[in-house]
Amino acid sequence: MGQMIRAIVANEREDGVRGQLWDLNTDELPDEDVLVDVAYSTVNYKDALAVTGKGKICRTLPMVCGIDLAGTVKESRAAAFKPGDQVLVNGWGLSEKHWGGYAQQQRLKPDWLVRVPESLSLEQCMAIGTAGYTAMLCVHAIEDHGIGPDAGPVVVTGATGGVGSIAVMLLARLGYQVSAVSGKVDAADFLTQLGASEVLPRDELDRKARPLESERWAAAVDSVGSQTLATVLAQTAYGGCAAACGLAGGIDLPSTVMPFILRGVTLAGIDSVMASAAKRRRAWDALAELIDTEKLRQVYTVEPLARVPELAGDLLAGHIKGRVVIDVNA
Repeated sequence: MGQMIRAIVANEREDGVRGQLWDLNTDELPDEDVLVDVAYSTVNYKDALAVTGKGKICRTLPMVCGIDLAGTVKESRAAAFKPGDQVLVNGWGLSEKHWGGYAQQQRLKPDWLVRVPESLSLEQCMAIGTAGYTAMLCVHAIEDHGIGPDAGPVVVTGATGGVGSIAVMLLARLGYQVSAVSGKVDAADFLTQLGASEVLPRDELDRKARPLESERWAAAVDSVGSQTLATVLAQTAYGGCAAACGLAGGIDLPSTVMPFILRGVTLAGIDSVMASAAKRRRAWDALAELIDTEKLRQVYTVEPLARVPELAGDLLAGHIKGRVVIDVNA
């Protein structure tokens, strides 16, 4: 007979699909090979859409939300993992097709698990979370394109968000000159402390751009999309690379082919959900080496599981700066 645990469960309510605090029996968990005692999760943009019902994230209902988790293996039928192993999961359809991290325990496929790097705690792993892991994938795309710190400035849009703030940290640590873009009027000190060389207002890029504009950026990390990404592309230097990983500003891209065919610009799509195990290990190994844990502490707060619905609304309203770690046992 199972035990009762707390979880944030999305289900159909009178006012639509909503996520709320719920009691579950562990017998209700999916029949997967690894049972994890979850310690922490996070609040990401996709989580906010799922919990508030403002995005069609949950493919089946009821759904335990949360695309991230970090915890300790409690039981395992898989040879690769044993009780006591510290593990994390990012993506893989959690909160969409599979029950996710907003629960005190979760059963998971062993192929989804990444071992927690020795230099990082479970809390720090979730302070990084899918946002930081995605930021690292973006940085790897820029590096793999052959763009080094001496190539010129790298612009980071949505820089006070989860992906953006950690991208600023990582790029600065690697020696890049980082131009951070934010719509928050009080963001300059925060972003400068993370390593930004300059902070630009959102409306400098969130505007209709000409097909080609003056070459400003060797590369870009964009979590906004829409008009902002179109302007970034129009300003990217010859042979540059824009790593696109988000749609906070919209799913459209009102651009032209001109940056691609006249300047050889590459638009690199970054998917963190179904990335290969090799890419994930490479990203987390690099994060463990590059993350300044003192600066990381400036980027996140820790909140209890019960506050997730409220925090989801705050994130969509643009009221959250940096990262929010969820202590599922608080």
